Amino acid sequence: MRILVVEDEARLAELVSDRLKKEKYTVDISNDGEDGMYNALTDIYDLIILDIMLPNVSGIEILKNIRKNNIKAKVIMLTAKGELDDKLLGFELGTDDYLTKPFHIDELVARVNVQLRKKSNDTNTIEFGDIYLDLKKCNLINKNTNDSINIINKEFQLLEYFLNNPNQVLSKELIYDKVWGMDSDIISNNLEAYLSFIRKKLKIIDSKVSIKSARNLGYKMEYNNEEIK
Repeated sequence: MRILVVEDEARLAELVSDRLKKEKYTVDISNDGEDGMYNALTDIYDLIILDIMLPNVSGIEILKNIRKNNIKAKVIMLTAKGELDDKLLGFELGTDDYLTKPFHIDELVARVNVQLRKKSNDTNTIEFGDIYLDLKKCNLINKNTNDSINIINKEFQLLEYFLNNPNQVLSKELIYDKVWGMDSDIISNNLEAYLSFIRKKLKIIDSKVSIKSARNLGYKMEYNNEEIK
């Protein structure tokens, strides 16, 4: 899962990032509010650790915009203040948890794990057309025939992203950011290779779901349920 840390104290941000990476999370850092706002609104993160006091744009403004744009990422807010009013405002605007500085890094990690466990428990499958993806067993299954195939790693992340955004054209840049990270140097040929693997697996289970290229725009997942007469 991918986490964004929006924190202007560079040393603290790196400490949090390094610790979360040991927990096998993918982590990006923004050191000011403007950059944090931009990254948060990409909607590629499962959880955002958000400091309230930030240069240029406050954490409160970022939180407002996240929820205004219907971004469902979990949010844990950080602040040097401990006043009840600050916490109440954060919860009112849609934060999921709150941690007051200074804090122990293990407590933050525990809170992150709890929030992401809640998110993963919301649903164990994603469905579209005649298929569903079992998120726990990493199996892709044809609902009509029960034929299944295992799908893991980047293929799994790619397919999960498409299944969460069916019938939408997804640009290459957005796919790179979501699956490989904003600083990734992945090239187009790698993406095409992974998509080819997914297409083959869809054929193996005899699915009518397809991922098509939209010329100069990106890719789109579609379901063709028309019967041949």
